[in-house]
Amino acid sequence: MLSIDKLRTGKFLNWAQNETAQQLNFHEPSSIEEISSIVEYVRAEKKTIRTVGAAHSFSPVAKPQHHSMSLHQLRGLISIDKEHRQATFWAGTYLHEIGPVLKQYGLALENMGDIAEQSIAGAISTGTHGTGLQLRSISNQVVKWGFIDGTGQYREVTRQENDGMSQALHLSLGLLGVIVQVTFQALPLYALSYTSQHCTIEETLKNASTIMGEHRHAEWFYFPGQEKMQLKTMDQLESPTIQTSRFQKWTDDFMENNVLQLLSTGCKIFPKASHLVSKVSARGVPTGTKEEYCYDIFPSPRKVKFLEMEYAVPIAYFEAVLEEIHFVLKSKPFHVHFPIEIRVAAGESGFLSPTQGADSAFFAFHMYKGMPHEAYFTWAHRLLEKYQARPHLGKMNQLTYETMQAKYAQLHDFLAIREQLDPQNVFVTNYFNELLKIK
Repeated sequence: MLSIDKLRTGKFLNWAQNETAQQLNFHEPSSIEEISSIVEYVRAEKKTIRTVGAAHSFSPVAKPQHHSMSLHQLRGLISIDKEHRQATFWAGTYLHEIGPVLKQYGLALENMGDIAEQSIAGAISTGTHGTGLQLRSISNQVVKWGFIDGTGQYREVTRQENDGMSQALHLSLGLLGVIVQVTFQALPLYALSYTSQHCTIEETLKNASTIMGEHRHAEWFYFPGQEKMQLKTMDQLESPTIQTSRFQKWTDDFMENNVLQLLSTGCKIFPKASHLVSKVSARGVPTGTKEEYCYDIFPSPRKVKFLEMEYAVPIAYFEAVLEEIHFVLKSKPFHVHFPIEIRVAAGESGFLSPTQGADSAFFAFHMYKGMPHEAYFTWAHRLLEKYQARPHLGKMNQLTYETMQAKYAQLHDFLAIREQLDPQNVFVTNYFNELLKIK
């Protein structure tokens, strides 16, 4: 999680430690009125402000230029609508705080990602997602937004089909305002049965479509250059029928973090060991089953620092992309030991959604912090470009204004609404000036 103490000293450092900023004016408001006043002040000063969330983005989307703001003091449940199963939270609430609160009311979110450290505002502003071909991102679960626009005015927008404001807020990158309240459409509380197992490249290419259709959640981990893969599936239950021991949880955490940290440090010192580590990791995939309430089983602790880029491609290209990745990485052209994570999601609306309405497969590439990543990420980018890929905007990418125009048909609609809500560019840093040509 982002260090609030560091922000208070005027410094910004994201989780992956690849984006930094200094000499910032820091704000930590505890009310909507305070946020309005801060935005009005920054506007009058003709400066910019960014809400930093948990700083879990790998791209510069949250990187401040003049003023930074944390909603750490605006967390928790605001209200519950039991009849409609809707829950309104302060947008500074961290994802890991939502599940236990909703459980008290017999409710749960439809889906979550595998990291729960982000704030609500940050997660929905960047399109954070989980996996499941019948499921969509966290943004898609929002039915109402409350936010402060670039003039300091508080606005509320209820999601409506084919409404431009809803489509823009769906994934806003913090460019439309400071999101302060969010209402989620929840589901009755449920549990998940989780299974981890070995599979092969051949089996995945043959059975992926069937597996996606048979399970509520499915994701694969491809170990660079290896024939063996890991398959994780999850299916819905009313409640857990077996209990995972504390020892098992400790063992899983130790293997996923402490052992990975040790192996990663070794690869950083001896890069040529990466292929061997990938081979050992593929063979050592933990297998088994467990059952827990959904909010406990979705996320996994991520204590080993890495860089990440992730691209969505139409689901029809799942097998072709995986086959080409394996064909190239068998020859060991890069020193990389982190697995490639492959998830799936239903297409959703939203001017800047990476799915653009089409069911999609997400391929996420990782590199251990401190190891050269440029050649690996550039290769992955070029490979995926052939398959109509769009990046997760909170992760590293090679987007330009020209490619944004080509990939997002309604970019100009988004920018027109942005200009309406923030006419003096209070939320527009140099990064967005360059990416979106905002003047």
